[in-house]
Amino acid sequence: MVLQMRDATNRHVGVIDSAGTVVASSELALIGEQRDNAASDIVLISPNASVVVSGCVYCPLHSVGTYFDYAVFMDGEDEQARAICAMAALSLNNARLYYDEKHDKATFIKNILQDNILPGDIYLRSRELHFEGPQNRAVFLVRQLERADIAAVDIMQSLFPDRGHDFVISLGQAEIALVKEVKPGVDSRDLRKLASAIEETLKSELMIKTVIGIGSIALTLRDLATSYKEAQVAIEVGKVFETEKSIINYENLGIGRLVYQLPTTMCEMFLSEVFKKNSIDNLDRETLDTIQRFFENSLNVSETSRKLFVHRNTLVYRLEKIKKLTGLDLREFDHAIVFKVALMVKKYLMSRDTQY
Repeated sequence: MVLQMRDATNRHVGVIDSAGTVVASSELALIGEQRDNAASDIVLISPNASVVVSGCVYCPLHSVGTYFDYAVFMDGEDEQARAICAMAALSLNNARLYYDEKHDKATFIKNILQDNILPGDIYLRSRELHFEGPQNRAVFLVRQLERADIAAVDIMQSLFPDRGHDFVISLGQAEIALVKEVKPGVDSRDLRKLASAIEETLKSELMIKTVIGIGSIALTLRDLATSYKEAQVAIEVGKVFETEKSIINYENLGIGRLVYQLPTTMCEMFLSEVFKKNSIDNLDRETLDTIQRFFENSLNVSETSRKLFVHRNTLVYRLEKIKKLTGLDLREFDHAIVFKVALMVKKYLMSRDTQY
């Protein structure tokens, strides 16, 4: 392409990589030459701007992150050189996009996550791209809160530099997906440690707050789309039922996962059936705190009274009061389960801004 551009413009055209090395040139003798000054100057400009260095115009190609991958350069400092260089960058960007769609593993993985490829084509494309046989992979979805920093992509790529096996994929301004190869037998604790390392690194390097959803282990490439959706669900359910947590594993969502999928009309019916005597809204904050502590201590009256710093008889009195108000005796396992689910349903409805 650069040879054709030289013939069309009668100007010397070339491409450098992020290290400043000339990787393509209409003058073949220049291939391999180092242009460190150009590379350092390009880093300082905006993605759509050009820079003049040592008699050449440089235009970076489109890149995800704060650092450029490649830049096209052209002899000259005049406006015509700038215009031609910009058009050359546009042309090479389109060629690169076509190449990525056909030959780039990360683009292939991104298409799987976003359901942009037919399931029947995944096997054929994976063979063309030389993916190995069945391999366990974990999908992490990192969502930046309050503010988003494009440099987060670069930070995560530095954490997982093996681009042939681990894929860091930008999915918008505030979301990044990590598809990480994992060894057989890896458990949720290992995945949580990895997510914690990502969270701490982004916090220390960029001072940004994140929430990370973890999908179940994908055994095949086709399973990646399902695991990605699970990571999304983990974050959304976590916003309702796990508000104090910043790392949520889909496999640990428990009943919250089921409640989140219920229609609001069914939730309303459930609450009205459970609390026939009085609405759950009639319970004061002290009573709700007592119930929460009682659940946290596995329905153990003695342990709960100790944690609440109240006499055992005082706690029994409160439980009797709850039974009188709601008709449910929390000391009975079946009643406790119903009440626990009802509290979660109420919390879910409140998150949907629905008044009941």
